[in-house]
Parts: sequence; C-alpha cells; structure tokens
Amino acid sequence: MTIHAVSPLFVGRADELAVLEERLARARSGSVSTVLVGGEAGVGKTRLIREFAGQAGDCRVLIGGCLELGTDGLPFAPFTAVLRKLVRDLGQEGIAALLPGGTTGGLARLLPEFGEPDKDGAEARSRLFEQVLGLLERLAEIEPTVLIIEDAHWADRSTRDLLSFLVRYLRSDARLLTLVTYRSDELHRRHPLRPLLAELGRVDQVTRFELRRLSRREVAEQAASILDRMPDTVDMDVVYARSEGNPLFVEALLSEGDADETLPDSLRDLLLASVERLPEETQELLRVASAGGARIEHALLAAVAGVDDDALSRALRPAVAGNVLVVDGEGYAFRHALIREAVHDDLLPGERTRLHTRFAEALERDLAILPAPRGAIELAHHWHAAHDALWALVSAWRAAAAARKSVAYGEQLRMLDRVLELWERVPDAAERIETDHVDVMRQTITVAHLAGEFEHGLSLAKAALREIDTGTDPIRAARLLRQRGLVRYDLSRPGFVDDLRTAVPLVPTDPPTSLRARVLESLARVLHAPDTWEERGALAEEAIRVAHQVGDAATEAHALVTLAWSRYRYSEVESQVVAYTRAREIAGRAGNYSALLRTAISESDSLEGAGRHAEAAEVARRGIADADVYGLARTSGAFLAINLAEPLISLGRWSEALEVVKHALETAPPLPYRASLQGLATDIALARGDLDRAESLLQSAWTVLARGNFRDQNTLPHHCREIELLLARDRGDEAFALVERILAEHDLTITPRYAWPMLVASVRAAGPLLPELRTLAGKIEVDGGLQEAWSLTFAAEATRASGAPDRGAWDAAVAAWAALRQPYAEARALLGAARVTVAGGEREETARYLTRAAELADHVGAAPLAAEIGDLAKRARIPVAGEPSTGEARLGLTAREHEVLRLVADGRSNREIAGELFISAKTASVHVSNILAKLGVASRGEAAAMAHQQNLFG
Repeated sequence: MTIHAVSPLFVGRADELAVLEERLARARSGSVSTVLVGGEAGVGKTRLIREFAGQAGDCRVLIGGCLELGTDGLPFAPFTAVLRKLVRDLGQEGIAALLPGGTTGGLARLLPEFGEPDKDGAEARSRLFEQVLGLLERLAEIEPTVLIIEDAHWADRSTRDLLSFLVRYLRSDARLLTLVTYRSDELHRRHPLRPLLAELGRVDQVTRFELRRLSRREVAEQAASILDRMPDTVDMDVVYARSEGNPLFVEALLSEGDADETLPDSLRDLLLASVERLPEETQELLRVASAGGARIEHALLAAVAGVDDDALSRALRPAVAGNVLVVDGEGYAFRHALIREAVHDDLLPGERTRLHTRFAEALERDLAILPAPRGAIELAHHWHAAHDALWALVSAWRAAAAARKSVAYGEQLRMLDRVLELWERVPDAAERIETDHVDVMRQTITVAHLAGEFEHGLSLAKAALREIDTGTDPIRAARLLRQRGLVRYDLSRPGFVDDLRTAVPLVPTDPPTSLRARVLESLARVLHAPDTWEERGALAEEAIRVAHQVGDAATEAHALVTLAWSRYRYSEVESQVVAYTRAREIAGRAGNYSALLRTAISESDSLEGAGRHAEAAEVARRGIADADVYGLARTSGAFLAINLAEPLISLGRWSEALEVVKHALETAPPLPYRASLQGLATDIALARGDLDRAESLLQSAWTVLARGNFRDQNTLPHHCREIELLLARDRGDEAFALVERILAEHDLTITPRYAWPMLVASVRAAGPLLPELRTLAGKIEVDGGLQEAWSLTFAAEATRASGAPDRGAWDAAVAAWAALRQPYAEARALLGAARVTVAGGEREETARYLTRAAELADHVGAAPLAAEIGDLAKRARIPVAGEPSTGEARLGLTAREHEVLRLVADGRSNREIAGELFISAKTASVHVSNILAKLGVASRGEAAAMAHQQNLFG
C-alpha cells in the first residue's frame, strides 16, 4: 500500500487561497498589498504559501524565513535570504543597476558580497531601509513581485522594524504583494510581534487572517490523498480525534501505518516516528542538524559531521525523500520546525553540549561558511549553548560588533549583556577582548539608550561608576557621569544636574575636545529653573563655540536647540523656528539622527506652546516618520507622538489623537513617555464623559510618576486631570483639598505654560480660594497666545467664582480660543458667556452662544459638555437643537461621521479624507460605510445630496 508523506491533494484552503490570488491580482494591476497569515504550528501555513507561490506564474517570488537560534532571532535573516536569491538571479551588477547611482553600500550590511558597509549609526540603518525599499519598488516596476516572509514569530527587532517600514512606505502603486506568516500559538501576551501585527493591521492595504484547522470532511480528504484510498470510518474517527484537524498531525498519524496498531501517546513520539524509520546514519545526521537551527548550510553540516559532500548528500537523501528535510537553497531545513524541536529535545544533555561545541569549532575554522552577521551570531549561540564561558564571551563580543555593523540595536544589546553576564567566569576577559569591564558597560549603556531600555542603561551606569576612580581616570568618569545624567534626566530621576555639574570640571578646557562640548551642552539642556536660564544660555554658547572648533556638528546642532529654548519666549516663536532651521541644517549635513530628532521634538513643542497647533502637528508627524526609519520608534518616536497627540487634541481631532497614542503605546515606550501618552488619552476620556476609563488611565500614569522626581510639565497636567475627574464625579470637597495641596507643594510662577491651566482648574474647584488664586495669577507671566487664552479664561472664571460674572471677560476668552482654533475650550467659554446672558434675560445673545457651543461640542464629541449646553437651553427655553450645525441630532451621525460626511459632500475620496483627518484610508472607508447605512442611501453621491438638502454645511 502506498502512503505519501504529504498529501498530494491540497485540501481545505480554497477560501484562503482565493484571498491571496485576489491580492495578487491587485498587485498585478498596480496596487501594493500585504497579507498577514497566522495559524498554529502544523496547521499548513507553509503549504498554503507554497501552493500559492507555485501559481504565481508571471511574478517574481522572493522567499525569506526568520530563523530561530535558541531563543534568539537572527537580524534581517529573511531579507538576507531574499537578497542572496536576487544576487544569484541578477548578479551584483544587476542589483546595483536597480539602485540610484548604483550605490549598494547599505546592502553590504546584509551581504558581504557588496563590499564594505558605509559608516555606522542610525543614518546607516536609514540608508539600508531605503535601499531595500528602493530595490523592491524597482523590481516591482519590472515585473509583479511577491515577497514572502515566513515564521515572523521568530523575527528579531531589526527584521520587525524593516518589515514595518516596508509595509508603510512602499509606493501605493507598486506591483508588490507581501505575505507574512507567523505562529499564532506562539504569541503570548508580551510577544514582541503582537504590537507589530496590530500596527500593520491598521494600514489600509493590509489584510490579516488566521488559518483554521481542517474539518472532519477535509481531514478525510487529506487522509484519502495520503493513503491513495478512502479510510474506513473507524480509522477516520481515530485520526480526526487524535489530530484535532491539524494537517501535520494527520500526516504523522497516517504515516504510522495501520490504524489498528497502537499509536504513540505523545506528540514528540509522533513527530519522531518519521525520523526513526530512516537509516541510522541519516538519523545521526539529523541529530547533528537539529543543533544547527531550523536551517543549515550544506557546507557547515558537512564540516560539523566530518564527512565529505558526496557522503553527506547520500546520507541525507532518505531524509529528503521521506519529507523530513527539504532542500533550501544551498542548505537544508526541517520540513517543520516541530520536527527539529522533537529531534533536538530527544538529545541527551551531553550530546547537545558536544554538538554545539562541534558547530562552534567548525565556525571558528571558517566563519565565512555563513554570511555576516549570521555567522558571528550563530557562533556566539553555539559557544553559549556548549557552556564554554571563555569562547561564549569572546564570540558574543564579536557578534555585538557584527550586529552594530548591521545596525541591529536589539541584537547588539543582547550580545553585550551576555559579555557582562559571563565576565566573572572568565578571569582574563579584558585581555581576551582587549577592552576592560567599564568600557564594555559604557558601550552597553549607549546601545541600551538606542534600544529604548532606559532603566537597564541607568543600572549599568551606576555599576560602572562604582568601578571608576575619578581622580585617576577623570575622562572616563566624565563620560559615564554624562551618560548617567542624561538617562536620569530621561527617566526624571533625581541627581541628573549633579552628575553633569560634576562632569564639567573633569574635562580639560585645553585643548578643546568633543567631550567637553558634549558635557557642556548636556548640562545646559537639563537646566530648567528660571534662576539658571542665564547660566544655561552661557553654557550652550560655549558648547557651540567648542563644538564648532573641533568640528563636532552634531553637538553644535544640539547646543543651538538648547540655546533657542534659553533665548526665546513663546511670543518669539518665529525666532525659535529660525534657530531650529539652522540646527536642522547643521545636523543634516553631519547626518546625525539624534540632533535631527531632538530638533523636531523641540520645534513641535515650541509651536504647540505658542498655540500654533497645526504647524506643531506637522513637524511632529514628520519627526515620527524619521524616528521609524532610524529605528527609534520606542524613544524619540514615542516622544514625538506625545507632541503630535497634544496639538491634535487642541484642534479637536480626538480620534486621530487616540490613534497616535495607541500606536505609540504599542511600541512599549519608556515609562515616563507612557505616562504622558496615557495623560493625553485621559483628557479625551474626561471630555467624552468616560470617567471609568479616565480614572484607570490616570491611576496608571500616577504609578509611573511616583517613581521619579518629575518636573511641573509632567505633574501639573495630571493634577488638572485629577481635579476635573473629581468634579465630574461630584467630589468637590476632595477637589478643593487637592487644590490646597498643589498650591502648597508647587511654585506655579516657575512654569507659566502649565500653571495657567492649573489656575483655571483650581478656580473651578476651589472658589473660596479666589483671593489667593488672583494674587498668584498676578505673579505669573503671560507668554504667547496660548497662555493669553488661559489667563483670560481664568479671569472669566474668577468673575463667576466671585458671584459677579462678567460677560466681557467671557467674550474675551471666547475670542482667544477661537483664534487658536481650539473648539472644546471655545465651547466651554461660550457656555460660560451664555450663563451670564441667560441670567440677564438676553435671549438672542444666549441663543447665539449656545448654538455655537452646541455645534462645537457636537463636532468634537464632548457629550458631557453637550448635555450641559442642552440643559441650559432647556431651562432658558431657547431652542438650539434644530440648528443646521447639529448633524448628529438630525441624522443620527457621530461627530466624526458628521465630519467625514462634510468631506464626502465636497467630493473627496477615501484617501483624501484620510489625509485631511489624519486617519487611515481603511478607517475613512469604514466611516463612509457607516454613514451610508445610517442615512439609508446606496452611494456617496446620494449621501452628499442628502447633506445638501438638509443644509448641513451651509
């Protein structure tokens, strides 16, 4: 009886295959597309992809798999495999011809065949990403292209970053389909792939589906194909019950022969059965191969096994014929990772150690067997798995250098951490790697900062400083003090100013050095108290002078940003922008990503502080895109997300702001950034009346803030939110007590930008403290239009709290907020004015105030404020619900749908709506579909006609 190892018939995936074929048709017609395919181990993801690839016809198919090595992934592994395939097909010259200027320096980080990589740093990472993007787009111009990335659950951070970059930045008309597979059963709650899948799922052209298990009927079809006969019902019941519809398990069960025989009790035994039927010499080679990972090169396996090429091929042929191994380029891969895992788990501990040692020794003899950096990282893995502390340390140090050349920060940090873990076990570690322990820690601190592991960097900095004698080694002490000071500053931990002040005198003034310029600039950056501003400016100017002398453009740019903050006020924001432009030019010429991103952070913050919200959002949005390219989405990107969400909230674009916050939180940013992001989400929850969510977010943020010594810009906004929440829950006594405590603990004259909103919240909660609050307000300066609007609002609220509300004061506040285009604040001020006019019996003025207030509250979706407006209108018997602006009341639309309908009525496409509202095209499409359903119309044209008939938009 013939028993096939794999079903010749492709069973049960017609719907999924149809999805892939439809997406491929889109790509052929000039529309880029991505499909994410999940499924448990053994469910048939690879078979689906192979069947689909076999039908791709006129398309170029590029396949790369993520490789597991122990618990680690290999940086850029699938893209290296894809590039190697292209080199075989097109040659190096052919690839160079596809790139602008024929420059392939960035690709040298994936394949050494392209020569020496260009200079290190995040700029190199940017060039690598851009070259891969350009290469794929060029290939897609020549012919439709399918890029397949398999086993993304093993992807390292660098691979995930590059994949995310490609999906989001490939041209929309590129004839390219990207397929990504992953094991869904591997994705535990904290798995790093989860946030990436969530992020990509929001991209317009991305489709995601989960591959299900087979039904009983489908298992019967699979079994019949494997056996060349239809199994009887009893056999089928056993197979289906044992396999539970998993195709791999069905194959393994059926390959055991007659169903009457006793079947293995464990899955491991089941998977090993196909191996145990092979000749002994083949089994021995499979045991060797299992220690090499999911994929192993022919030459490496031959070297480890100690056999020549011919003998290796003869011995492995039965494994390939038995479908235990598959040929993969110049090497082999186990047909399924579960089979490799079963074989490796079956090894005795001593066997594992010996095998990993043999792999390490083979790689030591000829590291070129594997491409860089894979060879260096695999070597480090094998020495570590072999429990050889000396060579595990040395190889990890070398692997860290290889990862640095590949701009793979996460992998570099992992290797450096391993060096530090092994240090005490290797007595002559410093001689072996020609670097002492402190310098290893210093490098690890730098990489930890790049990777967003701030807490880790701080711990290392403290440990390194304990090993330094400041008197005998002042320069290294200064470097470490600067590093620790900046990490402490980022985490708002006490001592950052002391660290930097201590570092300054340790660096000599003559001759001038980059280190002195950097230390001076760093100290200037962290000085914020008004009584230090003169010193801050002087330090920044000296840093600019020294940096310019020694040619350190990056530090010069940083110092220019610091000087701009020191010299100019929000009312002089134009001069600030000029300074930022100069800093950006200098940083751009030097190609320094850190200075470029800091400039974006500072400029967007300055613009928002000056009330120029739309400009602030635009600068922050561009900065976020740059941070993604540079691999700094968790750090600078998250900070810029704060600076984007804040102006979006000011402008009333709350849904877009929440999307920005959600995306940033999914990158697992440092805790202080997380607290700020949660605070912005709290603002929206409060305004929308979702008090439980607001309280939960606020508690989470305070948990973070309790761990550091945070400045007023972090704590005062959270106190304002706390007061608003207490008032919304009718806990006025607690709000009053909180205001008293805040006034006792904070000097509000130091930070006017954050003091004015606090005064407004305080006067709303603590009217009896009005004399004290008015006195305090008289001491706080007003700098720029935003602070002017807050001060006018305080003045108006103060008249209300005094019992003599002043309509003129409220009108001034309304005008200020309207000028800044802040709809929610304007609506609250209009309600305040209406309360004055309704008391005076001025019905016409009251109707005007309430109508405009209702329109704005409806526009942003501020339900509690809308209810207050409605209540006042009802009590005053002033009809405002029938005004044309209240689209939600008239047509049952939400505020966001009302806004989308306005753009539909203007003839905008989904993509144009997305660009206008800062949402994805997919989200815009969903809004349009909901609008059509609510209006009971069949087309966009009918919806637009109804909007015009109802005179919704004037």
